[in-house]
Amino acid sequence: MASEESLLFCVPEFSSQVFCGLHSLRNEGKLCDIKLRVGEFNLRSHRVVLAAASSYFNAMFTGDMKESRQDEVVLFDVEFSALEDLVNFCYTGRIEINVDNVQNLLCASSLLQLASVKQACVEFLHRVLHPTNCLGIRSFADTYSCVDLVEAADVFAVKNFSEVARSEEFLTLSPEAVVEMISREELNVRTEEEVFEAISAWVRRELDERKDFLPELLKNVRLPLISPQYLCDTVSSDELIRSNLACRDLVDEAKNYLLMPERRSKLQSTRTKPRRCSEAAGLIYAIGGLTSSGEALSTVETYDTLTGQWLPGLPMSTLRTRVGVAVLDNKLYALGGFDGHKRLSTVECYDPQFQLWKAVTPMNTRRSALGAVVVNGRVYVVGGYDGHISLSTVECYSPATNSWNFVSPMGTLRSAAGVTALNGKIYAIGGHNGLSIFSTVETYDPQTDTWAQSPPMGVRRCRVGVATLNGRIYVCGGYDGSAFLNTVECYDPETKQWTFTAPMNTRRSRVAVVTLGGRLYAIGGYDGLSNLNTVECFDVLSNRWTPVASMGMHQGGVGVGVLPRGPHA
Repeated sequence: MASEESLLFCVPEFSSQVFCGLHSLRNEGKLCDIKLRVGEFNLRSHRVVLAAASSYFNAMFTGDMKESRQDEVVLFDVEFSALEDLVNFCYTGRIEINVDNVQNLLCASSLLQLASVKQACVEFLHRVLHPTNCLGIRSFADTYSCVDLVEAADVFAVKNFSEVARSEEFLTLSPEAVVEMISREELNVRTEEEVFEAISAWVRRELDERKDFLPELLKNVRLPLISPQYLCDTVSSDELIRSNLACRDLVDEAKNYLLMPERRSKLQSTRTKPRRCSEAAGLIYAIGGLTSSGEALSTVETYDTLTGQWLPGLPMSTLRTRVGVAVLDNKLYALGGFDGHKRLSTVECYDPQFQLWKAVTPMNTRRSALGAVVVNGRVYVVGGYDGHISLSTVECYSPATNSWNFVSPMGTLRSAAGVTALNGKIYAIGGHNGLSIFSTVETYDPQTDTWAQSPPMGVRRCRVGVATLNGRIYVCGGYDGSAFLNTVECYDPETKQWTFTAPMNTRRSRVAVVTLGGRLYAIGGYDGLSNLNTVECFDVLSNRWTPVASMGMHQGGVGVGVLPRGPHA
């Protein structure tokens, strides 16, 4: 500890300057005391730098190994270009990773025990996963014990099976690997026909060597769930199937299941149970909104992540734009909104089992630009605009009594706020009061019927889209009073901090945001010039937004919700 008669002098950047000096000396070939050789190539360096940066070199140069007494070390199983990059990293702390060098760098950094570079390579491979390379990356990651990357590649391959099955990598898999993949409960397929076609292509790739594996593969195709037409016209007529007794037995099992529905309870097996892919679990419903000319709509569209298509749904009875949407007990609620002439208090509910909309008790207050959310089996509507002023009031709907009741109001008048639920609490985020646009956030606790302030966003926003994903809140786009935004902020309730993530590709206010299959979907909106029918999807792992199919009937201002996939889909 410094005393009054001493001075502690510190230059924070001095160590960096020293390493820059050492790097210059190495480049000039000065004071180097070790030569690293790979084949016919060699690289001079300072063993003290290598030992300080790498556990591998530390053990080599400071222990009793013979290399500690040599001025030349021969290295094997490493590419010279990767070694050169890693030695430079030891001096500079910088390295460029790209698709051409990532595998060599990961191999070399594993050997040299440069954990930080190895992790950077793993994260890079996470970001470049694609249906054409994910199986190869998975095998490579397994070789070098990159457990997280193996898991990520597995999940990616299962989610994108339809495309992966058409890749060259799939056709070169071992029989065991194919069986392991197609047996997965979470395999993302719209129909079992896709699985049958995948194994058929795999077998026929090397027919003589692979045809004996067909019965084991076919056991993992859920033939009873295939359409009767496809089963008869394609599967049972396949010469490979017809010539194999075990395969014919599996086809007969499926035919019995399909032809005798009264016996299905006694014919249950793994093959009769639908798969449980998270993305296949639901359909996105876009309801109401605007035409390109700004007129209100009653139309409904559904988006299927498996087909990548929007299809028309049953329209509502009422025109509604800036409508609130909530999902409760597998039913979709359309709440309030604006019909082109007046703000609405009416509510209608869509039941997919019966494929119909029906009216329920209206809210106590007319509201458009409201927030709607479900907590503890009840629907809450928050704030909005009644045609005269922004609202602070909050109402709660109980389906058991088909009635609405007011609960404690917010502390602030908020219209066009983002509203979502997380950990049993309701968050009202941003919005405006007709005069000011807010970055502030209020949180409601239904247990105590109280509102409290939460940390504000980094940017003020109204007309935002919000959703929760992986225990965090994402706020997308909006309007700050002067600009239409494409920025995205993420709130972590554990740290109580907001951070920016990758921005959307398009500026979107009045954007609807929903979560499905571990991804965010930003739907429609307004970019400052026109209402939008475009949609983009956010992958947290890659921190990237990518376009998906555009809506066919809507041009912004929609409300969105997700309903489970069922017989109606």
